[in-house]
Amino acid sequence: MSYDNPFVTVADAEADERATFIRRTYLHLGMALLSFVLLETVLLQLPVAERLVTTMISGYGWLVTLGLFMGVSWIADKWARSDASQGMQYLGLGLYVVAEAILFLPLLYIAAFHSGDPKLIPMAGIITALLFAGLTATAFMTRTDFSFLKGILTIGGFVALGVIVCSIVFSFTLGLVFSAIMVLFAAGSILYTTSNIIHHYRPNQYVAASLALFAGVMLLLWYVLRILMAARK
Repeated sequence: MSYDNPFVTVADAEADERATFIRRTYLHLGMALLSFVLLETVLLQLPVAERLVTTMISGYGWLVTLGLFMGVSWIADKWARSDASQGMQYLGLGLYVVAEAILFLPLLYIAAFHSGDPKLIPMAGIITALLFAGLTATAFMTRTDFSFLKGILTIGGFVALGVIVCSIVFSFTLGLVFSAIMVLFAAGSILYTTSNIIHHYRPNQYVAASLALFAGVMLLLWYVLRILMAARK
């Protein structure tokens, strides 16, 4: 068994180890998604939900929220990749799920209570699931190593963040074109992570792998929902 060997990747491991790693990764992804749904359901029903949403999106509140989310995300990812303690890995994944649930609260609150269409959120979930399934199938069927996307995603991420910050500071709206580009960005992120699951992660890094996939799915869901909300208007 190579679980304790820091130099063995999934691609080099035995077939049963690869299968176990992949199964555990997607099981943890499913658990993270279920936890997100349950937590978001609770948050949306809180009596202070509307006040919290107003605080988050008023003035520079959203800029502060994004800054806090980025800091928490960095910590969560670092913990999830920890080789010292499996408990720390799970703590990182749990922390990231909570952070995503809080970040999503304003968007889901508006979609649920102010869009006039109760089908928007389920529809966005279905579209996201179908896109994720297609991207996953593409990565596994072609076995292509998409690690070349790392540089593109890194630069694209900084550019997108800059545009988002400017939109908050200078009070302009990010339209459908930006959302469509971000859907493509999220799709690239999912392809990149899935490729790493096949080729580059170590067999004991299934928690970190599931966190990376969860992040990509959440980004995809965010912009799919924004597109549907814009189309609804």
